[in-house]
Amino acid sequence: MKWTSWLFAAFALSTLAFPAPAEAQARIRDVVDVQGVRENDLVGYGIVVGLNGTGDTVRNSPFTEDSLTHMLERLGVNVQGEDIKPKNVAAVMVTAALPPFARSGSSIDVNIASIGDATSIEGGTLILTPLLAGDNQVYAVAQGTVIVSGIDVKAQGARETRGSPTTGAIPNGARIEREVNYDFNSHQTISLALRSPDFTTAARIEDTINASVGFTLASMRDPGTVDLDLRGMTESPSRILASIENLAIQVATPARIVIDEKSGTIVLGEDVTISRVAIAQGNIAIKVRETPVASQPNPFARGESIVLPRSEITITQTGSNNIAMLDPNVTLSQLIAGLNALGVSPQEMADIIRAMKAAGAIHAELVIR
Repeated sequence: MKWTSWLFAAFALSTLAFPAPAEAQARIRDVVDVQGVRENDLVGYGIVVGLNGTGDTVRNSPFTEDSLTHMLERLGVNVQGEDIKPKNVAAVMVTAALPPFARSGSSIDVNIASIGDATSIEGGTLILTPLLAGDNQVYAVAQGTVIVSGIDVKAQGARETRGSPTTGAIPNGARIEREVNYDFNSHQTISLALRSPDFTTAARIEDTINASVGFTLASMRDPGTVDLDLRGMTESPSRILASIENLAIQVATPARIVIDEKSGTIVLGEDVTISRVAIAQGNIAIKVRETPVASQPNPFARGESIVLPRSEITITQTGSNNIAMLDPNVTLSQLIAGLNALGVSPQEMADIIRAMKAAGAIHAELVIR
């Protein structure tokens, strides 16, 4: 078997073009969440008015008419028994997130989504809508002009829609009316929850915090939690967190390869390694040629003319027979760079990676989407 050196030359070039990256540093605040410091989801039901004939129809969305009737009655307008069929009103759901430590009078963004058969809520105005949390208490009220990013254009015999014209947003469209009572400074212990639990990262956070303060303040409970013991501290928990949340640590990333077959994107982690393996890559072309032959009986003989099949199958391999032996010190990033330099398509590259994973040569988690 003849071993070619086409891949090793590509690896040498890729090593010069792609030097080993330096260890990335991240702040503690970017990789953990403080237990108890979180957002609270809010939701409300309201109506959007002022639409240009693109609102709900009474036949398919009778709740929109009921909501409009009740709103007008609260404003002193008696519409009982009236047959109102507005086309410029749409029933919507309003959602928002109440930030931690938000105070009364502050503004937050809200999202709007139609729940009826309205075709668009562009240009509409949301009428005063209370927003409730999980305890069924009102924490904010929303109102304002809806901004829609989707487009819906109709003409005779044609229609073009981009995005979703039945969803929108109101920046700073809700005002906070109730605060969440949470005395953060009364805690004697604080838990830091890692967004991506990992033993190595949790241990590094513990070591970094203790080395910074000079005594044992942090202790790793499990790969997803680091506890801070604040008993006997003279400073408040808020001041202590402010002093440690910007400390830099090295985050341990898992060895993982993500392949998106639709877009042909391949993303691999820094710690992905490969073992010694041989790779053969080539294209096989199969040609089938049909040459039927007619068979006729002899003169004055009984029989029928028939057609006999004659098939010829040829299997050829196009391109060069690329075979290479990879040493253990060759990284997968160098392999990808070498395949890119040789013009290998993303689909073929993904097939090679899958085959190497099946052979046990790639030591990483393979995620295919």
